[in-house]
Amino acid sequence: MRAATSLSLALAVGYLALPAAAHALEFTGYLRSGAGTSDGKRQSCFQLPGAQSKFRLGNECEQYAELDLRQDLLTLDDGSVVSVEGMAQLFNEYGHTPEFTGEHGFSRMSQLYAEWSKLPALNGGSLWAGRRYYKRNDIHISDFYYWNQSATGAGIEDYELGGLKYSYAFSRKDSVFQKEYINRHDFNVAGFDTNPNGELEFGLSFIDKPRHIEGAHSGWSITAQHKQQDFLGIGGKNTFALQYGPGPGTALGSTGDVMLDDSAKRYRMVEFFDWQITPRLGGQFQVVYQKDKRANRDDENWLSVGGRTSYAFTEQFKLVGEIGHDQVDAEGGTRKLTKFTVAPTWSPAGPGFWARPEFRLYYTYASWNQAAQNAASQMAAGSALSDSGAFGSARHGSNFGAQVEYWW
Repeated sequence: MRAATSLSLALAVGYLALPAAAHALEFTGYLRSGAGTSDGKRQSCFQLPGAQSKFRLGNECEQYAELDLRQDLLTLDDGSVVSVEGMAQLFNEYGHTPEFTGEHGFSRMSQLYAEWSKLPALNGGSLWAGRRYYKRNDIHISDFYYWNQSATGAGIEDYELGGLKYSYAFSRKDSVFQKEYINRHDFNVAGFDTNPNGELEFGLSFIDKPRHIEGAHSGWSITAQHKQQDFLGIGGKNTFALQYGPGPGTALGSTGDVMLDDSAKRYRMVEFFDWQITPRLGGQFQVVYQKDKRANRDDENWLSVGGRTSYAFTEQFKLVGEIGHDQVDAEGGTRKLTKFTVAPTWSPAGPGFWARPEFRLYYTYASWNQAAQNAASQMAAGSALSDSGAFGSARHGSNFGAQVEYWW
């Protein structure tokens, strides 16, 4: 708590130091917190070794918050706006004192940047510099950021020309967890009207060969993404993306391992659909397929299929259910994990699928095969699927708990 208190005090002092102005301070954020148990022990969450995400509902084992402040400093005569933004990020694992630091937690500034937006010279585009969340694309139910160009750097965003929006960013670090400084260039063009209510976007990332790392390589990746509004005529939104990258580009938008050469390749297909069929019935469905090729190694294929739906019996009470299956074909056999959650939920903001806050009670059950347990025992000893985890040599387990999730 000491780290969180100090950070809150620093943000408050910084705000008081700003000159009095007509510009309002914008405060937004995200919070999830709760408590749970796995067979009477500290809750242990289910994720398949080799899968890059897990289905979230009733399967999150941490306290987590993002607290964001944005201040418009100046509005110039041409209508452009100069702003600053900062975000504090707090993380702490269940079952440990919430100090948000050390082995079981962290606190950091995940965003701290300046932006000059609504520039007439850029036809409404922006200039920015600093550390920021930049062009992040994710699937909510699995928290999978499949195309995430966040970084510390600078760029031009959404310069409009001929009905298209062009962006370029130069960066040196994805986040504070990246140890080495590595140059990355991200180019994006969006706004291709392909069909009624449909739009196509392309992105190209290029990673320079770092001269200060012996044996390192350059790499690149490309993404094509189509978004369809009013999908199937029921008010939903569909997203379909194809991605490819060799070498360090196997991170598909962020900075990958620069020790990989072009013999390493990654292909990915992403499909997910959000729906709100009636004011009380909504959900999200996903399919992710990923293939990894490495020299002198078997290919590794990851498939993730699942969905979450909610039905509101009243304006403030929902029943939420989620089922997901992950499968990884790798050396040692095909690993499989299936997970199911049911969560009676109080939703004071209304009956919609995206309405928050949600206060949930949940029960989660998961089962996995021997190949999954063998891989977990070798790669993540002590995790839920391993033979040294909360469920021992059993290949099934359950969690029970309560959680609040809120964004504003």
